[in-house]
Amino acid sequence: MRSGNKEGLRAAPSSLIPHPSSLVYALPVVFLMILYFYPLLAILKLSLLPQGAIVWEPLRVLLTRVRYRQVLFFSVWQATLSTLLTLGLGLPSAYVVARYRFRGKTALRTLATVPFVLPTVVVATAFGALLGEKGLINSLFAPLNGGRPVLLLDRTLVGLLLAHVFYNFTLVLRIVGGFWANLDPRIEEAAAVLGASRWRVWREVTLPLLLPAIGAAALLVFIFTFAAFGTVLILGRPGDATLEVQIYREAVDLFNLPVAAALSLLQILASLALTVVYTRIQERASVPLDRRAQRSLELPVSGGRWVLLSMVVGGMLLLLGAPLLALATRALTLGGGWSLHFFQLLSQNRTNSYFFAPPSTAIRNSLLFAVLATVIALLVGVPAAYLLTTPHKRLRAMLDPVFMLPLGTSAVTLGFGYIIALDKPPLNLRASPLLIPLAHALIAFPLVVRTILPVLRSFDPRLREVAAVLGASPRRVWWEVDVPLLFRTTLVAAVFAFTISLGEFGATLLLNFPNYPTMPVLIFRYLGRPGIEDYGQALAMSTLLMLVTAISFALIERLRLGNASEF
Repeated sequence: MRSGNKEGLRAAPSSLIPHPSSLVYALPVVFLMILYFYPLLAILKLSLLPQGAIVWEPLRVLLTRVRYRQVLFFSVWQATLSTLLTLGLGLPSAYVVARYRFRGKTALRTLATVPFVLPTVVVATAFGALLGEKGLINSLFAPLNGGRPVLLLDRTLVGLLLAHVFYNFTLVLRIVGGFWANLDPRIEEAAAVLGASRWRVWREVTLPLLLPAIGAAALLVFIFTFAAFGTVLILGRPGDATLEVQIYREAVDLFNLPVAAALSLLQILASLALTVVYTRIQERASVPLDRRAQRSLELPVSGGRWVLLSMVVGGMLLLLGAPLLALATRALTLGGGWSLHFFQLLSQNRTNSYFFAPPSTAIRNSLLFAVLATVIALLVGVPAAYLLTTPHKRLRAMLDPVFMLPLGTSAVTLGFGYIIALDKPPLNLRASPLLIPLAHALIAFPLVVRTILPVLRSFDPRLREVAAVLGASPRRVWWEVDVPLLFRTTLVAAVFAFTISLGEFGATLLLNFPNYPTMPVLIFRYLGRPGIEDYGQALAMSTLLMLVTAISFALIERLRLGNASEF
């Protein structure tokens, strides 16, 4: 009898595996069609078909004018440097995290994750608070130099590259470190037994196995830094501009919409190509190796290993902790002595200006938009993750890079697309503040999918099959089997979406709703105005965003199931 039941379960057809209603599957597709592809098609039309016929003039301008060639060169050049620096500093940290156990390791991983979802305007403010003229270093050491600054790295290439490393460090740490920790140690042991030196084992065994993960991390860092906006706008030199910064300047400062559209088209094509390559590399990095004999984490017993551990951990604390510490310290001491003065100013509107809303209004708006964006991102992200578990390989291969596209597309490009596409019926959303949480949800959508997808793929199908054989409908199977197993991971995805929305800057700045400012936009406005009061409020608000992000990711570390995120 038991044998018969077992064979029956093995023969259970795939149609018995419960999923949400097929109509729900249309949600992510329709969502992307309206909020991603339709605005991008509007950009394409404006750049190449402004009068209904193909016009090559905007593209010709990009190719013939030195200024735009310099913009493209700078975008590629600074992204390449940022990627190499991030790998150079991140790989030793990935090795230490993968191989050794030590006190405070979880807290260190959380600290490394916090910068990744900090608003770029907060990152820029933090580096200004550390390295700028009014920064912590100069406030401590300028008196020893006759009152003159001893270090000025804001508005320099070095400061910009450090900010990019700070921002993307966790990608290398988690992607490469997670893969490294799961390598079967017997492969290296076999090579050592056959006489290979430690260097040869690394060069001929470990490194080839790690290359897919290193490639995936490197390409993802390149995608994010190639699409950099806030860090370059605030920390870059006056003449520096990535494609995204130039799109913003052409659209807002010069109102040269055709050229802005042509730049956006160039950025979209580059992002599409990079995203397709990334998904191919990421598939190779996700191939399960023989993990039955995972490496036991070691204690660094020898003196050399303790030195390595101390140097790596100390370097991580300095790189990741110093800007955050400087931000909080300057927010509390900018006026001289320790005080909450600038935090208290956040409840006031000192200018009584209609344009500059009280900071407390921006905080309220940010929280409200973040809640709405989280709900929307989950409603479309969960069905999208289910779609990527379909047994149809061609459908998966097509949808996987498509669902990743918003991650590699500049928020500035998306905001520009909304301006020119969503300002007339039937999609007249341009004047509605609802467009802000919709844009935030689109930006968070890929990370929601990547957070939920690994858990869905790890489900034991026999659990669903047993419930189906016992007579449960597909809807009941989904509710009673899938939902409990996905609950904790869905909370992680929700925290991701909430923090990303809370800190989104590029699209919100371009959409420009003066009556509905968010915290990052208000911080940017304060940074652009003279006076210690405005700068102090920018520091205080940035500190609040930093604290919310840190608390959110401490919650993620407690909720995540294994490696719950798949970048």
